[in-house]
Amino acid sequence: MSTAAAGRIVVVGNGIAGLTAADTLREAGFDGDLTIVGDEPHPAYSRPALSKALLRDRNAGTAHELPPAGHGATELLGVRATRLDLDRRLVALDDGTDLPYDRLVLATGSRARRLSGLPGEATLRGLDDAVALRDRLASAPTVVVIGGGPLGMEIASACVGSGCRTTLVSQGTPLTHQLGPHLAGVFVSAALASGLTLVRTGTAARIDGTTDAGRVVLDSGEAVEAELIVSAVGDIPNTEWLADTGLTANGAVPVDVRGLARPDVAAVGDLAAFPTPHGVRRVPLWSSAIEQARTAARALLHGDQAPPLRFQPYFWTEQFGLSLKAAGRLPTAGEPAYLEGEPGGGPALMRWSHADGSATAAALGLRVPVPRLRRMTEPTT
Repeated sequence: MSTAAAGRIVVVGNGIAGLTAADTLREAGFDGDLTIVGDEPHPAYSRPALSKALLRDRNAGTAHELPPAGHGATELLGVRATRLDLDRRLVALDDGTDLPYDRLVLATGSRARRLSGLPGEATLRGLDDAVALRDRLASAPTVVVIGGGPLGMEIASACVGSGCRTTLVSQGTPLTHQLGPHLAGVFVSAALASGLTLVRTGTAARIDGTTDAGRVVLDSGEAVEAELIVSAVGDIPNTEWLADTGLTANGAVPVDVRGLARPDVAAVGDLAAFPTPHGVRRVPLWSSAIEQARTAARALLHGDQAPPLRFQPYFWTEQFGLSLKAAGRLPTAGEPAYLEGEPGGGPALMRWSHADGSATAAALGLRVPVPRLRRMTEPTT
């Protein structure tokens, strides 16, 4: 029996990382017993769509759906992994069963970081969160969104688009940390022109309340009140169930250049920290999860004969009437060279050159294929 065909593989996690790993295992020749465990009752779906089309458009009921899976795995949905026994090669589930494996893919992702334990603090991480938040926006409540990253800005955009009087509380200027000052300025200008109220705070805000969240307290002591408070302040990898394994470090699962934590265990997606030119780190992006999963699945079958990960950063967002696709290192510094369009926030194709010879390319409001953007990040001769 070939290495690819032998044994049983369990994939714990049914997000895009787990789905891609399962598909890739089949493509790479694994025809053995394949099982996927997912803690949500839903089939795998597009998480980026939750804060974009699904949240802002009540008629976009299928925007999050992915094509039917073709991996033919046994899917155990609505159950959660609670413990991993590496010696016995068993995954314990919260329904009381133990799932044996020969090789294992860890893809349990992450959850929304919260600022309080109050039931009134809404977050957006899963499909149920998005549907519940969209339903609440239908009555056009006053809203405070905490967090000036891409998710917070996308949520704020949907709130404004739903007719809500919306305030965004951000540490500094939104999106600067993620995109750099130039692109951040373009999006902030569009947000303010759309009616968003921006409140900057020097340190993290806190949510005050008893049974319901109604006040966001700033570092100055001032408070912003609203009928709905949504926090978008980062994520926490779901690694607690791995606490006794020795696989975790600094809240994540470190892996090698092929996505392996050990020869029989791969880790992919938001819980994995992999080597990058800037150190071992998590890169919790949709495109990163897909590329990690493709590499790690092949390495799980073929070891060092599988090619290592060659991660190419890619990011996109849609908010306040603007769309952005960017390839290469972010955030950028300084002003870009304009290959198409011109300064002012209109459609443009931009490029930033870096001291190491690499580059970042960004398309604002233009339909530029991702391969073309990535070619533009290569050093010029």
